[in-house]
Amino acid sequence: MCGRFSLTVDPDELREAFSLEAPPPAELSRRYNIAPTQAVAVIPNEAPRRIELFQWGLVPAWAKDPRIGNSLINARSETAAEKPAFRAAFKRRRCLILADGFYEWRREGTGPRARKTPMYIQMKDGRPFALAGLWEAWQAPDAAAWLKTCTILTTTPNALMAPIHDRMPVILPPAAYADWLTPGELPPAQAQALLQPFDPGLMTARAISTRVNNPRFDGPEILL
Repeated sequence: MCGRFSLTVDPDELREAFSLEAPPPAELSRRYNIAPTQAVAVIPNEAPRRIELFQWGLVPAWAKDPRIGNSLINARSETAAEKPAFRAAFKRRRCLILADGFYEWRREGTGPRARKTPMYIQMKDGRPFALAGLWEAWQAPDAAAWLKTCTILTTTPNALMAPIHDRMPVILPPAAYADWLTPGELPPAQAQALLQPFDPGLMTARAISTRVNNPRFDGPEILL
């Protein structure tokens, strides 16, 4: 799964890395400990290519209560096309969720003495990358505004992640961005082919401070 991540790079770097056609939103700020239900930087499959801020935790259009999104922060890539909560978005509403690192907890030991060590995973070159995501727009019956939400697709771990966790977020290579952001419907088989474990040779992982365990901590000291 993916339950926390970071996005700390300069907005100008995002504009270049993702070929944005509009400047990033002014409210986009450096984040070291992004947690579920918070705002995340998303590039939806709509023109022009731009960053929007969506709430992390997908709320299907048919939901009666938006709190359902609290349990839909991740979607298994292998089954998302079939699950009622995700299948419409998988077919029509795909997105890139921007990050420059993510966190996972490596279990060490067994029984009552077992502990979990927080690990920070990023690209070896430190550049930002894109997580494959799905998005939805939800509207309360008595509200005029739409709530835009998203979920992160996960897959089986690569060689770097396997000793840390049994799942990892789908990281899309730049060559796949255009296909994943195809407007409208994308045949499920074509979409599924893009959702593969990322090349472990381009990634690195290291242990970090347990401060990350608390989502109220959101500063660079987390990475020490």
